Amino acid sequence: MKSTVEQLSPTRVKLNVEVPFEELSGEFDRAYKSLAQQIRIPGFRPGKAPAKLIEARVGRDSILAQVVNDALPTKYSQAVEETDTKAIGQPEIDLAELVYGDPVTFTAEVDVRPDVELPDYSTLAVEVDAIEVDDAEVEEQVEGLRARFGTLKGVDRGAENGDFVSIDLAATVDGEAVEEASTEGLSHEVGSGQLIEGLDDALVGMTAGENKEFTTKLVAGDHAGEDAQVTVTVNSVKERELPELDDEFAQMASEFDTVAELRESLVERVEQSKKLEQANAIRDKVLEELLEKVEIPLPEKVVADEIEGQQHQVIHALGHDDEQVAKFLEAQGKTREEWDNEARGEAEKSVKTQLLLDAIAEQQGTEVGQDELTQQILFQAQRYGMQPQEFIQQLQNAGQVGAVYADVRRGKALAGIVADVTVTDSKGAAVDTDEFFGKPEEAADDEAAEDNSAEN
Repeated sequence: MKSTVEQLSPTRVKLNVEVPFEELSGEFDRAYKSLAQQIRIPGFRPGKAPAKLIEARVGRDSILAQVVNDALPTKYSQAVEETDTKAIGQPEIDLAELVYGDPVTFTAEVDVRPDVELPDYSTLAVEVDAIEVDDAEVEEQVEGLRARFGTLKGVDRGAENGDFVSIDLAATVDGEAVEEASTEGLSHEVGSGQLIEGLDDALVGMTAGENKEFTTKLVAGDHAGEDAQVTVTVNSVKERELPELDDEFAQMASEFDTVAELRESLVERVEQSKKLEQANAIRDKVLEELLEKVEIPLPEKVVADEIEGQQHQVIHALGHDDEQVAKFLEAQGKTREEWDNEARGEAEKSVKTQLLLDAIAEQQGTEVGQDELTQQILFQAQRYGMQPQEFIQQLQNAGQVGAVYADVRRGKALAGIVADVTVTDSKGAAVDTDEFFGKPEEAADDEAAEDNSAEN
C-alpha cells in the first residue's frame, strides 16, 4: 500500500492512498465465506458454494464494493500510521471509481494536531495569593463541627435564618398547576438559598401552619423562564441547638482531649486546604500564561464539533424543542447569537487547551500508569455517585476510556512542568511547588546520584 500526505493547512491534511488489488485477497476470502453462509444455491450445503457461483449470483462489482467498504477503515488507519499523521476527528473519505482487478485508490481529508512551538518554561513567572489563615476561617470550621453534632428542637415562633423548616410547595402558571414545581414535606434550611428564588424571604417570620404566596421565575421544566405563583406552607419550625465548646465536646467530636488541641488541628486543616487551593491556582495560572504566549492554529471542524457537543447537552435536556430552548435563553438573559458566540469562545479555549497540553505531554514523554488511570476513573465514579464497575462499563460502551486517559495525561504533563516555572505569592515570597508537583526529573536524578555518591 502506498500513502502520501498533502498539507492543506496547518491543521488539515489530505492522505492519498493506493491499495494494490492483491492486498484485498484476505478480505475477498472473508466476503465469499460470509456470502456462502447467506446464499442458498441448489446442490450445495450452506457455506460450500464455490466463489464463482456466488459471484454469478451476487455480481462481482457488488462483492468488490462490499470488500472495499469493509477494508476502508483498516486501510485508512494503516495510512495514518505509516505517514505518522497526528489525526484528530473523523476523516472525510473520497473513494475513486472501483474497477475489478485495479488498485483501489481513495483520499482522506482529516484534521491534525498542528505543530506547536513551546516556550522555555523557566522563562514563565506567575503570582498566586499568599496563604493566610485568619481566626474567622478557623471559627467557621469550629462552628461547622458543632453544627454536625447539633440537635434540632421545635420552636413556637416565626422562622429565622438558620432554622430548619418542613414545608409544602404548590406552584401555578396562569392558574394551571405545575406538578414538577410542587412538593410536600420538604426539609429546608432557611437562608441557605438552595431552593427557588424568593423562598427564603417568604419563610422568614412564618410559623407552623401558616402559608404565604410569592412569585418566582422557574428555571427548569416545561415552564422554564416563566413567572410562577408559589404557595409555601410551613409544617414545622426547628432550631439547631449547638453543643458547648469544651474539652468534653473535643473528645466526642475528635481524637483530641482538649479544645486547644482541636483548634490547632483545625488551623492545620485550613492551612492544608489553602495549600491545595494555591496548588490549583498555580496550575491554572501556568496554563493561562501558556495559552497567552503560545500560538496554536485551531482545527475548525474540531471546534465545530465541540460547540455542537456543548449545546447538544442543553438542547437534548429540553427535548429538542425550539420553544423550550427560547425560554431557556430568555431565563439566561441571552439571545441565540450571544449563546452561540459564548459557546464558540468556550470551545476554542477548550480545543486550544487540549492541543497545548497534548504538545507538552509529547515533548515531555508523559506516560500514564494503570494505577493513575484507575484512580481517576474511581474518582469520577464517586463524583457521579456510581459504582466503579458500572461507571467503567459505561465508559467502555461509549468508547470514552481513551478520553479519560488523555485527560489524565494532560493533567500530569502540566504538573510536570510547574517545577520549572517561577512562582511567587502576593507577598513576593517564592512558593515551593515540590509538595504538590514534585521536582524536575533531572534535578531529582542529580540529587539521587549525589546521595549515592555520598553514601559510597
